[in-house]
Amino acid sequence: MKRALTAAAITGCFFASAPVLADDGAALAKKSGCFNCHTVDKKLVGPSYKDVAKKYKGNAGAAAMLVKKVSDGGSGVWGPIPMPPNKTKVSEADIKTLVDWVLSQQ
Repeated sequence: MKRALTAAAITGCFFASAPVLADDGAALAKKSGCFNCHTVDKKLVGPSYKDVAKKYKGNAGAAAMLVKKVSDGGSGVWGPIPMPPNKTKVSEADIKTLVDWVLSQQ
């Protein structure tokens, strides 16, 4: 019984915190300048966040790969225009939050 209550409490906390993560991700993307090149649902300079989430859905290594890509920059996956590196202006923890938020877009 105690295990079931603990599991229920943890699950409840996870779902209760999901909207906060979504709000934090959008606010962080705005603050970090990500919306200068990306939007949630339309291609701008770079791909939409929904397209990124769709491309990497079910890929267990996607989050780590995208954290590195956002941090170091790169080009070629979505076209010839390079994404500049962000590691000098955005912390690794914030990049992880951004990537998790992007991958949560449906």
